[in-house]
Amino acid sequence: MKNKRDSIYPIGFGVLFLLIWQMLCSLQVIPAYLMPSPAQIVRALTGDFSLLMYHLLYTLLESMLGLTAGVILGLLFALLMDRFSKLYKTFYPIIIISQTIPTIAIAPLLVLWFGYDLLPKIILIVLVTFFPITIGVLESFKSTDKDEINLLKSMGASEFDIYKFIKLPSSMGKFFAALKISASYSVVGGVISEWLGGFRGLGVYMTRVRKAYAFDKMFAVIIIISILSLLLLKAVDILQKISMPWEEKHEKSN
Repeated sequence: MKNKRDSIYPIGFGVLFLLIWQMLCSLQVIPAYLMPSPAQIVRALTGDFSLLMYHLLYTLLESMLGLTAGVILGLLFALLMDRFSKLYKTFYPIIIISQTIPTIAIAPLLVLWFGYDLLPKIILIVLVTFFPITIGVLESFKSTDKDEINLLKSMGASEFDIYKFIKLPSSMGKFFAALKISASYSVVGGVISEWLGGFRGLGVYMTRVRKAYAFDKMFAVIIIISILSLLLLKAVDILQKISMPWEEKHEKSN
């Protein structure tokens, strides 16, 4: 009941914001060529709905493929760098430096090397999604209680047992926190890659309507991207509750 009451505040603010926005546009305080009204955006969204869904499915496909590959790669890197100190010393600085390169600078090179199909877009999404997973899980591994590890070793536990019973369970919280970040990055990364070339996807649609100065349709795409990101975050929340049922019980007890 408390959560429902708390949700009234952001919903109320959102409705008030939209009403003020619509009023300012209707009174022509904000020129139409600068900012479309909410009513115009809704009309654009409904008018091009089937076309938007066509592009959305392609963006969703590449986002899911890239996110899945990025999560697997991130977990693999975290496990290897935690297990082998030389790999950690070698690759950790490289991974950090790789994130200083702007995504928009990498995308044209990927298109040049791999063409306009699905592959360069998936690679770009992998590059932006594996980093939060790698760093989040690796930091969790490194912060594992040493006394617990020594206790298991004294009982004859192998490295596999240590990961199975201590490190992996204790890292689940940070893993899902990182997964939320990666899930939102996957959609943004996919759209950015589509800006620079392609035949389908929300980014391609945005490029076309921008050239036609159809800003109401651009805002319609932004709304769809935001909704898609929120749905992915909700899916991660559900997956976390399924994987970590004890967390929900702990919250209820408090």
